[in-house]
Amino acid sequence: MERIVTDKAPKPIGPYSQAIKFGNLVFTSGQIGIDPNTGKITEGEIEQEAEQVFCNLARVLEAAGTRFQNAVKVTVFMTDLSNFPRVNRVYARYFKEPFPARSCFQVAALPAGARIEIEIVAGC
Repeated sequence: MERIVTDKAPKPIGPYSQAIKFGNLVFTSGQIGIDPNTGKITEGEIEQEAEQVFCNLARVLEAAGTRFQNAVKVTVFMTDLSNFPRVNRVYARYFKEPFPARSCFQVAALPAGARIEIEIVAGC
């Protein structure tokens, strides 16, 4: 088991790793739309927040030696599922066929007031 760390993505705000590499798999922790330069959630529409989430995930995956194309499972958490079509359009820019398996859940709240959080399991 290998801990993945990068200063190009937000630092964990609790006792967890940005990602763990176990064998040929990488398990990311959930990423929210925190800009690593400011430490604050990206302002604007849900699309801008989702873009920051994907930017953070890309940096963590890169640090682990993999990328979105190797994703096998994606889990999306949102505080309002009515935003799903808008988030899905952003999501579709990062994943191509064969698409990874995906689950999406509405949750009551997310850390730091985020509206979206995504975690990924990817091969390396």
